[in-house]
Amino acid sequence: MPKLTINGIEVEVERGTTVLEAARFLGLPIPTLCHDDGLTPYGACRLCLVEVTNGPRSKLQAACTLPADDGLVVQTHSARVERARQLLLELYVATTPQSKTIQDLASRYGVTRVRLTPEFEDCIQCGKCVRICREQMMAGAIGFAYRGNRRKVMAPFRPQSDICRQCGACMYICPVCELRCHGAEAETTLCSGCLNFAPACLDYHDHAMCFLDPCVACELAGPLRQDLVWPAVKPPESPK
Repeated sequence: MPKLTINGIEVEVERGTTVLEAARFLGLPIPTLCHDDGLTPYGACRLCLVEVTNGPRSKLQAACTLPADDGLVVQTHSARVERARQLLLELYVATTPQSKTIQDLASRYGVTRVRLTPEFEDCIQCGKCVRICREQMMAGAIGFAYRGNRRKVMAPFRPQSDICRQCGACMYICPVCELRCHGAEAETTLCSGCLNFAPACLDYHDHAMCFLDPCVACELAGPLRQDLVWPAVKPPESPK
């Protein structure tokens, strides 16, 4: 059984386990758009990037397709990883600003601006619909066609496939189908409607080691909880 280290925590998992599964076993949240537990890993959205150290060098790899192996040293929320995720989410928001799922992720991971012109596309090429139709519904009524920037999901030869049962699984699993709260014709590209509190702890540390959800859970648990979790963070002194 391979042993690896994730955020300083050594964990032993069964062979064939991915780094994403090992991190979630430890309760470490890693965002994904193309991953689903009932589907084969695809590695398309890249939001599950983690920083993997091998000797003196480190690189970013998709956790959903990376097998857990002996000696791996993984950081799931390093500064490098957070910058990459924010950039990816900025691109996704610009592509499909009408998606509530993507807008919520952008708010959760601190995306505060979108520097690209919104496109209002209806697909992010995550492949969830194609995989659930083939692997769970056993139909294969849709697939990817064309290549490059012309790549799209469609039925063979465009007309509706005879083997499609109208089950709706493709719409159920699609991360773009759930529209944002105030519609697709909003005045701003970035919603930030669910951005409640700025992280209270991460400004003091290079790597995020607290994964309480919500972020202010340490404060909700009582005034002494923050001192126990973050001894380096001192509360402000009360005025005399």
